[in-house]
Amino acid sequence: MSVRELVILGTASQVPTRHRNHNGYLLRWDGEGLLFDPGEGTQRQMLRAGVAAHDLHRICVTHFHGDHSLGLAGVIQRINLDRVPHEITAHYPRSGRHFFERLRYATAYRESVQLTEAPVAADGVLAASKAYTLEARKLAHPVESYGYRLVEPDGRRMLPERLASYGIKGPDVGRIQREGALGDVTLEDVSVVRRGQRFAFVMDTRLCDGVYALAEGADMLVIESTFLDADVELAVEHGHLTAGQAGGVARDAGVRHLVLTHFSQRYDDPDEFERQARAAGFEGELTVAHDLLRVPLPKRR
Repeated sequence: MSVRELVILGTASQVPTRHRNHNGYLLRWDGEGLLFDPGEGTQRQMLRAGVAAHDLHRICVTHFHGDHSLGLAGVIQRINLDRVPHEITAHYPRSGRHFFERLRYATAYRESVQLTEAPVAADGVLAASKAYTLEARKLAHPVESYGYRLVEPDGRRMLPERLASYGIKGPDVGRIQREGALGDVTLEDVSVVRRGQRFAFVMDTRLCDGVYALAEGADMLVIESTFLDADVELAVEHGHLTAGQAGGVARDAGVRHLVLTHFSQRYDDPDEFERQARAAGFEGELTVAHDLLRVPLPKRR
């Protein structure tokens, strides 16, 4: 049975707190796992969340500030210790290759896993398969940063009443799906487009074109909301978003489920982030993230 869900491993901004670990997010996409921004302590959070090294297929780092990348050393050594049998691909800003190499080889260990580095240097497609296309867009932060977007190809939903009207049943249903036509009847005659799901991951950034490009039409948008709106000047100065800005992005982009995360330790009322995102006009599903929470992707429309 396919599973599509976000497993939240950490939600703190800059420094961990008693209740929030550094960042870490695992997207389960059917049989694959994409680990985003493994901050310090991610390996232990994986254990607490029931996430195994074998679950990982891609590691996607937005930028090389410590709260988004210091966990790389432990995660990489763990996938080797556990002898993960498949290739793992790591994406990160090319300008930070030296940071990745330092973290990859922070201490001595025996390499047993094929870890392929695929640095990001520009906007565009990073990988494409039958299951999804992975894209990157540049963000606006004091250090080079990229957000990620995963898009499932559109499919088709068969219409039983149309099939019946043309007398198509049994093995012929599969045949018309595979071949696109059955006699004079085309696949378009008996089906409609089933829109593929879309997931977007936006971390440290000011508002910019890349934020909106990543969020456009997303079924789930995971986005930083480091500051509350009263501190918008601090957000701009340090290259971050407020809860209201995140809510406005989700509203304008037609997001279905908004996940707010990356909270500054200066605030002690998580509910205020939701209130401000709602005040910006976002009306879809909304989750204020906390460590070890699992959030399923919305069902297809």
